[in-house]
Amino acid sequence: MVNFEREIKVAMRTGKVVLGSKEVLELISRGKGKLVIIASNCPELIKEQLEYYAKLSGIPIYHSPYTSKEMGEICQRGHVVASLVVMDEGESEIMKLIE
Repeated sequence: MVNFEREIKVAMRTGKVVLGSKEVLELISRGKGKLVIIASNCPELIKEQLEYYAKLSGIPIYHSPYTSKEMGEICQRGHVVASLVVMDEGESEIMKLIE
């Protein structure tokens, strides 16, 4: 079982992770990214848009059990994080979440 908290921290430190629904939508609508992660309490409209563009682009989605507040804490940010996209997983095993 992959430890989500540990792997997202490793991905942020050694790879490239983009936070924020607006940025995530922009990237995945252009087919960029390897994995979209959505917080459990992401607003429904944003969640639907993320799922739509990720599906069109063939980018897998992981529905996190964590709220946006908890995701912000895991990502060591002082704000909520409703969604993020993994551009490069670095040394993490974050991609195993979708296996």
